[in-house]
Amino acid sequence: MGHLYALDFDGVLCDTCGETAISALKAAKLRWPDLFGSVDSSTEDWIVEQMIKVRPVVETGYETLLLVRLLLETRVPSIRKSSVAEGLTVEGILEDWFKLKPIVMEEWNENRDDLIDLFGKVRDDWLENDFAGWIQGNRFYPGVADALRFASSKVYIVTTKQGRFADALLRELAGITIPPERIYGLGTGPKVETLKKLQKMPEHQGLTLHFVEDRIAALKNVIKEPELDNWEFVSSELGVQHSEREG
Repeated sequence: MGHLYALDFDGVLCDTCGETAISALKAAKLRWPDLFGSVDSSTEDWIVEQMIKVRPVVETGYETLLLVRLLLETRVPSIRKSSVAEGLTVEGILEDWFKLKPIVMEEWNENRDDLIDLFGKVRDDWLENDFAGWIQGNRFYPGVADALRFASSKVYIVTTKQGRFADALLRELAGITIPPERIYGLGTGPKVETLKKLQKMPEHQGLTLHFVEDRIAALKNVIKEPELDNWEFVSSELGVQHSEREG
């Protein structure tokens, strides 16, 4: 009787907050040059600091572009285009991002796929032109690399991060190669469907199934799926692991 672990990437294996915030700022400058062209370095530093604080609400990377612009609008009243920016705080974003996101998407007339493509392109360009700098913006949590390297259980990566970036970090930062068929990244379908697929594979029958996710809100969405009753669910949000199976 063995075990299978389906692991989220950001917030479970790797702290990517710094790189994500900087990539989002780079992308925002390209998406909205008129708004960000006059932003000084101190404001940029402030945005990156706030982005690290609001990172827990991010489900998919493109949302970070929206957060960067929204933070700028809270700080610079003269460029506000959103009805929700005035008086908005980090705490308000953490509490209400699920409601705020569709509002700013509509008010700014933004397209999800366009933002995804831009965010990926900015990361690709950074990776290609300054690989060392891109790598340094990330760090694996202590013990993770060895745990993956010496794991006797089956390990899959199930993430909303684009798979090529997860693969690059695993190889270059942790020194680990995980076969591409075991990395389910952005574009491979919802996590719920990936977990269903994994549990139906003949080679996984009889294994104890574990899914580790950093965001409790995302984990609760998975827990509600009756077909996944055979999984044990764990959240690592805020660095504390606890079972959510009974939640």
